[in-house]
Amino acid sequence: MWIGRLFFAVQVYAILLMSAPALAEPLNGVQPLRESFDPQLQAKLEKTLRSLELWPAVENGKLAVALVNIVDLINPRLAAVNGDEMYYAASLPKIAILLGAFVEVERGRLEITPEIRRDLTDMIRKSSNSAATRMLILVGKERLIEILRSEPYRLYDPAVNGGLWVGKEYGSSGAYKRDPLHNLSHGATAIQAARFYYLLETGQLVNRQLAEEMKTILSDPAINHKFVKGLSGIPDIKIYRKSGSWRHWHSDSALIEAGRHKYILVALAEHKAGGEWLSRIAESMHRLIESTGPAPE
Repeated sequence: MWIGRLFFAVQVYAILLMSAPALAEPLNGVQPLRESFDPQLQAKLEKTLRSLELWPAVENGKLAVALVNIVDLINPRLAAVNGDEMYYAASLPKIAILLGAFVEVERGRLEITPEIRRDLTDMIRKSSNSAATRMLILVGKERLIEILRSEPYRLYDPAVNGGLWVGKEYGSSGAYKRDPLHNLSHGATAIQAARFYYLLETGQLVNRQLAEEMKTILSDPAINHKFVKGLSGIPDIKIYRKSGSWRHWHSDSALIEAGRHKYILVALAEHKAGGEWLSRIAESMHRLIESTGPAPE
């Protein structure tokens, strides 16, 4: 079954690539995230999830986590469980709309007016559905999907089972284009969401000035739950974040800076207690990162 799905995914990916325009060149010398698997960090991630009594959820496919130590940006260290499994992610994929807006700004097709900046900020910090829908329409529904599929982003990539997907306005209207592999209207995988933050931090999404503006919008989250709640006791912490919840689906994603530590954390859960899971995961993963030494030479 898995081989058949992979073959189908590769076929779809080849079709999509033929129509996907290249948008930018990646930075030289930066290690691709998928080539940065760290067995030691993986073992610690799995041990931590077991200590939280969340391993059954991992085994049942109800929980995905990706953790990336980026104290050395050129050589990231990745660990993940269910990292390429696609989940309904509610508002988390609004980061894709944020990317779409800034790609269009960089291409000269959009100008960040005070009204647009306010909508982008409300979409991310307050998770405003009305602001997200306005920005989605402004960027263009099909254009956003094109960007997500395009090189060098590949933030939706059938060859790795999907990724960030926005195929529905954030409101009562129906989906206009569900993702071709899983039929989801708003979806994400943990590793692809982590790649968004890694590409942002390494200047591979948009130019450095626009990347800093994106980080400003992602900062100062206005909703105190999930990762923000779990990390609330950490002094001088900076969280650049977007979460999502709908019914029993809960997700969170963040670039986190605290002292000499810098890391990316993404978690996607399908459980009524998922929000509480994510708070506990954030607290424990921060302790894990604090216990991890410098990246190897």
